[in-house]
Amino acid sequence: MSDITTSDFRHPRRYVRLDTILRLRWLAALGQLATIFIVSEGLDFEVPVIPCVVIIGLSSLLNLVLQIRFNPVHRLAPRYAAALLAINIAELAALLFLTGGLQNPFSFLFLAPVLISATALPTRITLALGIFAAACATALGFFHLPLPWNGEEPLVLPRTYMIAVWISIVLAIGVTSLYAFQVTEEARKLSDALAATELVLTREQHLTQIDGLAAAAAHELGTPLSTIFLISRELEQAIQTNGLDEHARGDLKTLREQAQRCREILAKITQLSSQGAPFDRMPLSTLIEETVAPHRDFGIAIKVRIALAQDAEPVGMRNPAILYGVGNILENAVDFARERVEVNAWWNANTVEIVVSDDGPGIPPDILKRIGEPYLTRRRAGDTGGERSGLGLGVFIARTLLERTGARVSFTNRTFPDHGAVVTIVWPRSSFETSEVPSATLT
Repeated sequence: MSDITTSDFRHPRRYVRLDTILRLRWLAALGQLATIFIVSEGLDFEVPVIPCVVIIGLSSLLNLVLQIRFNPVHRLAPRYAAALLAINIAELAALLFLTGGLQNPFSFLFLAPVLISATALPTRITLALGIFAAACATALGFFHLPLPWNGEEPLVLPRTYMIAVWISIVLAIGVTSLYAFQVTEEARKLSDALAATELVLTREQHLTQIDGLAAAAAHELGTPLSTIFLISRELEQAIQTNGLDEHARGDLKTLREQAQRCREILAKITQLSSQGAPFDRMPLSTLIEETVAPHRDFGIAIKVRIALAQDAEPVGMRNPAILYGVGNILENAVDFARERVEVNAWWNANTVEIVVSDDGPGIPPDILKRIGEPYLTRRRAGDTGGERSGLGLGVFIARTLLERTGARVSFTNRTFPDHGAVVTIVWPRSSFETSEVPSATLT
């Protein structure tokens, strides 16, 4: 199961559709034109209309060239998307230079390209665009034409106020972009982790189907092989009695031996299905033994204790989600244990509970509060001990699958002076006994 949980489902390169950026650029161009003519014609302010229209026209010409040259569904590499966003920033800076600099209330639109980058482009590109936008805002604080105004004297805002505007723009670029990046990154991690969970669940279901096919094959092939075995034995006896061709007798003997060998192989498959991997329903004790068995040969003692109760032992479907979830938690316990792992189980008329504990270093308090989040931590290469790490995607997948079966999963540490982690999995008994194999699509 580690081959899935250690895979990196995150994509280091992010591609933005050209059509998305072009739509935003067209919207910006229309908004800029509308603003210029409303201010100049509606409010009768003195606005350098021609230079502003030329800048907007050049931006629109670039949009037309890109629309003609490329397919709308074409996806831009991060550096090309960043170049278009940088052009947006430069265009806005040029328009603000002609219309009052930071005194213009539209100066806060510097935020827009940086926010788009924060949600769709790598961190280094967002940082570069943020620095570029802040530099343009700084330059506009010193160099700009007067703000369009209808009085005889141009509007001059106090220097202290303009410094405050500049600080607010720079802080807004930094804080808002960081917030947008954090929210988007968490959503992306969750999406990637759910994709990994779907892959794990699909694989586990596939393995279960293979087990079922093996059992079906053993059942269906048993009858014809028995018939072949009996006929070949009778023919061999007939040849021996009548003294027929010795060569034919040898061939029939070989045929009977091979039929017997096939029957023995199918018997082993049937025996495996009845002992190690039930194909329909399985008691709680069998579920625990199936998840524990693969981890017994790693030098860590695994002690299983199943409490006897007056109520009958719960029996549920052979659910790949439960097998994988419990197995992953047990695997983590074995990885971090020093000498032993304990698996305790009990039940009553209403509840089924499994508790997996180890004698390892335990879960650090800062991780314990957030455990189960996708990609929370990673085990560094060569890290074989020491502080507990690596509780990331694998635990998220296990917890998600178990909770989909109705379980409640909690993580704690042993009470001092004991040390080690404790994972408690609790099902309502009705959910454990009736939970069906979940679909591979997670929502």
